[in-house]
Amino acid sequence: MLRRLSKEQPDSFAFTPDNQAWAEAQITKYPEGRQASAIIPLLWRAQEQEGWLTRPAIEGICEMLGLAYIRGLEVASFYFMFQLSPVGSVAHIQICGTLSCMICGAEDLIAVCREKIADKPHAISADGKFSWEEVECLGACTNAPMAQIGKDYYEDMTAEGLSKLLDDMAAGNVPTPGPQNGRYSCEPLSGLTSLKEYDSGKTQYNASVQLASDIGDTIKRIDGTEVPLLAPWQGKGSAKSVPAKPAAKAKAKAAEPKPAAKTKADATGVTKQEAKASSKAKPVAKAAPADKAKPAKATPAKAKPATRAKAAAKPAKAEVSAAPSAAKKPRTMKAPRKSGADDLKMIKGVGPKMENLLHSLGFFHFDQVSKWSDEEVAWVDQNLEGFKGRAVRDNWVEQAKVLASGGETEFASRVKKGGVY
Repeated sequence: MLRRLSKEQPDSFAFTPDNQAWAEAQITKYPEGRQASAIIPLLWRAQEQEGWLTRPAIEGICEMLGLAYIRGLEVASFYFMFQLSPVGSVAHIQICGTLSCMICGAEDLIAVCREKIADKPHAISADGKFSWEEVECLGACTNAPMAQIGKDYYEDMTAEGLSKLLDDMAAGNVPTPGPQNGRYSCEPLSGLTSLKEYDSGKTQYNASVQLASDIGDTIKRIDGTEVPLLAPWQGKGSAKSVPAKPAAKAKAKAAEPKPAAKTKADATGVTKQEAKASSKAKPVAKAAPADKAKPAKATPAKAKPATRAKAAAKPAKAEVSAAPSAAKKPRTMKAPRKSGADDLKMIKGVGPKMENLLHSLGFFHFDQVSKWSDEEVAWVDQNLEGFKGRAVRDNWVEQAKVLASGGETEFASRVKKGGVY
C-alpha cells in the first residue's frame, strides 16, 4: 500500500518544552552510537503532539538523532501507526482488511466508514472529527473483524456496533475498547474449554482493556503537558506540567542537583580522589568552607585541562548546567580557509542543519573544534538553538582532535562509506 507525505505541510515543527525534555531523555536509553534507535518513540511523540506526522517533524527528529532525512521517512512510511496526512480531531479509524477480517465482515465496516466519515480513505469528515483507512493485518484474527482506533483495538465488531461507536465518540464519550460482543479476550465464543482455574479472580476486562480503561486515555492524544517518567533508568522522576517558558528553566535546574551531589568539590576544582584524601584530615575539612570562594575561581583552570581527556559527557554536562556564567566564546572565523571548510558532518552528532548552524557561528574546521576549552564548549552548547547539550553529549572536542590530526573515527569512516548521510 502506497504511503506518501501530504502535499500540505506546516512551515516548521518544534516539540513543546516538556516533550523536548522527554525526547532528550528517551535518547539516553540507547548506547553510545545507537541513539538512532530512539526514532520510533520520538516520531510517535511528535504525532501525539500534532495529531499527525509532518515532514518538518520527521526532519527535525532526524536532526536530533544525526540521521539523514530519508532514514526517518523510511520508518514513518513503513508503519501504519504513523499518519502522514491530517486526521480527524477525535479519532482516526483503521479497519483491518486482511483475510480473517475480510471473511468475517470487514467490508461492512468499511461501508460504514464511507457512509459516516468520507467516501475515500484519509479524507476527513465534514465535521472534522473523523478519518479512516483500510490497513493490513493487525494480529487480532480470532476476534475478527476489528479496527484500531487511537491506541486500542475494538474487536468482534459489527456494522451496527461501529456506527454506534462513531456516534458515541462524536458526542464526546470514550467507548470501552476490546471485544464488543461480551467476550473477555480471545477465548472460544462458547467459553473456556481448558485452564478454567485461571478464570477466577480476573479483572473486569482483559489486561490491555483494563489498563486503557483505568488510564482513561483511549482516544486521547498526548498534548505535551503531561510527560510521564522522563528517565526512570537514570533515577529521574516524572515531570509536572509547567508553562512553556518556565519549563525550559525548570529542566535546566532539574539537571543541576545530581551532578553537584556527585562531585561536591567540582566548583572548587578539587577532584573526587582529592576530596577523599582531604576528608581523612579533619582540620583541613573544617577549614575548607572558609576558603571555598577563592579556590572556586583560582583552581578550575588548572584542574579542567588535567581531566579533560578523561572527561565523559556527564561531567561536562554537569559543568555546563551548573555554571553557565563560566561560558566563554571561542575564537571564530568569518569564512573558511582557502582550502575550503572541513566536512563537520564527520563529527558524530553533526548533521547538515547542525553544520550550517556551526558555520553561522564561525566554525568551519576540525582544528577549531579540537581547541575548545570546557568554558568554550559551554558557550557553544548554549548557542546551538534547539540542540543544547549536543556538543557535550557526543564529545565533539575529542572527535575533532582525531580528525584534525589526520586520523579517522569509527563514525567518520561510516560517513565516508555513505552509511550515515
